[in-house]
Amino acid sequence: MLNFSSTRRRTGLVAITAAVLLGACACQAPVNIADADVPAWKATALPEANGVVLEDSGKILNRDPLLKKAASVQAGTYTLTMACDGSGKAYFAVSSGGNKITDAAAACNGNRDIVKIKVPVTGPLSISTSSVDAPLIFAYHLAPAAS
Repeated sequence: MLNFSSTRRRTGLVAITAAVLLGACACQAPVNIADADVPAWKATALPEANGVVLEDSGKILNRDPLLKKAASVQAGTYTLTMACDGSGKAYFAVSSGGNKITDAAAACNGNRDIVKIKVPVTGPLSISTSSVDAPLIFAYHLAPAAS
């Protein structure tokens, strides 16, 4: 018969408990994006902003881009705040009057990504949202940059 000291038994028990907990966490099913409550997620993922000129949120279930347009946005400096959840990245292509201003991306890791954008002329503005890592949920808003 083997006789283990209480320290070795305690160490073994801790190791077994840790292994069981890690295994249980790894076996949990990932969040089902198709069933995600986008408005509830957006409320916690993206802070409200003053003066928002364009915003959108939703699900990207395939690789097709989603386009949101504003009829007229004043020339100036803006902040594009983006968030996504799922895996990979969401991409945001910003155009003004049909001319590309910038491309931006948000990592789907629970953090917000923020970029400053200069809109050169007053006029129509559009943001195309896409991902090669679908499915995922996303949200963004474009608001005047703080002075």
